[in-house]
Amino acid sequence: MSKRLSYMKYPKALKPLFDLSAAMEQCGLERPLVELVLMRVSQMNGCAFCMDMHSKDARAGGETEQRLYVLPGWREASFYSERECAAFAWAEAVTRLGEHGVSDDVYERALGSFSEEELVNLTLLIGMINTWNRINVAFQTPAGGYRPAKQVA
Repeated sequence: MSKRLSYMKYPKALKPLFDLSAAMEQCGLERPLVELVLMRVSQMNGCAFCMDMHSKDARAGGETEQRLYVLPGWREASFYSERECAAFAWAEAVTRLGEHGVSDDVYERALGSFSEEELVNLTLLIGMINTWNRINVAFQTPAGGYRPAKQVA
């Protein structure tokens, strides 16, 4: 796959998305959860660039390889917390909106693990990564070159 246009040449167009990304860094959700949600949504959307980035950021933050490898099968794994599972279910439902939207069961599960404000922030986080995924998939941004700011010791 060859890279198409370089969207980074258009910072004015990307400013609202960069501003949202910066706000999500300060949204109050715990960083390990954020990285796992970003990774799961990127897996669903087939965004290799974002999977590369968020797997490296998660590892730099101390996440285990096992939890990253098994993430697509989170429903059958016992090593994710209920809060993480509720976030994954919410992320999957919001990313793949069906004809009937997000089910009441998924909503109630999410609201059982997150405050209303946290659920709004989680939903914005999911919307943000879906947008980044679509940009990177559309323009075939190559994966592999990302380096996290913080390295695991």
